[in-house]
Amino acid sequence: MLFFQGEVLSAGAVFFAAFVGLALLIIASKSIKIVPQSTVLLIERLGRFHRVAQSGLNLIVPFLDRPRRVYWSTHPYGVWQIDLREQYIDLPPQPVITRDNVTVKVDSVVYWQITDPIKAIYEVADLTGGIIQLTITGMRAVMGELDLDHALSGRDQINAKLRTILDEATDKWGVKVTRVDVKNITPPEDVRVTMEKQMTAERNRRAMILQAEGERQAAIARAEGEKQSAITRAEGEKQAAILQAEGASEARLKIAEAEARAIARIVQAIGDPDAAVQYLTAIRYIDSLKEMAQSGNQKVLFMPFEASGVLSSVGAIKEIFSEVTDKTSTTDKTSQTKFQQLQGGRKELP
Repeated sequence: MLFFQGEVLSAGAVFFAAFVGLALLIIASKSIKIVPQSTVLLIERLGRFHRVAQSGLNLIVPFLDRPRRVYWSTHPYGVWQIDLREQYIDLPPQPVITRDNVTVKVDSVVYWQITDPIKAIYEVADLTGGIIQLTITGMRAVMGELDLDHALSGRDQINAKLRTILDEATDKWGVKVTRVDVKNITPPEDVRVTMEKQMTAERNRRAMILQAEGERQAAIARAEGEKQSAITRAEGEKQAAILQAEGASEARLKIAEAEARAIARIVQAIGDPDAAVQYLTAIRYIDSLKEMAQSGNQKVLFMPFEASGVLSSVGAIKEIFSEVTDKTSTTDKTSQTKFQQLQGGRKELP
């Protein structure tokens, strides 16, 4: 009987020890909370906020204190720890109507960060759901102020306006919206085809304008070149004409000087200026007759009315040359030849 009672006492002691050990384990699990880096726990005491458990080892009063569990749209099963790092929400494409009544689909990404975990939990029931709904309504408000063309080309403007709207709305939630990026703006298929045709026509128009501008510039350049060429050619012709005129002038001056010297020598050789004039006139007249006689098409030879006077001048020239020959040892052979020609011509005349 005593042995049986001893076995009963030992079994009870083991059960009690196991119960105490289990209770201690439960109390320890309720009392010790290890929080990872960049996360916090909100500790409530009897259902009311008590304190914020920072990262590391934290001790709480079991059965009186407990962490607050939150249920958000992105965490439907609830989370104990609140992440303080920057996070993002990728929104699916949403239908949005522009100012020119075109329905487009817009998908975007919102980057946000919790700055005050107490407000993030107690100021809004669903933090991520609220951010999503704010983004959708803000996107519709911003896109409704823009035409389709401006919406497609003004993404930076859309991002800035959305970030301002979301940051102001989420400030009381203890959230900082750092950036909003519109990823895609997808218009309807018929609008897209029309826009492609419009872009093609615009490119063709620009190409034609550029081609016309190039042709205009080329025509201007050619005209400028021709103008410069004409100016240069005219300058060259001008300089050539001047030089030619100067050359002709100098040549005539040289010829005149030579003739003047020749006449002076003739006058000096004859001694009588009047006789020298008659001599030169007869020489020029005889040269003209020779040119007229040598012409291949000349059939009739016309003698001027004053031919007898000229021939008499030739006789006077003969007498003058006879006297000059006696006084001068040298006589111009050319003058003798012309005199003999004049003498022969006088004999042939009737």
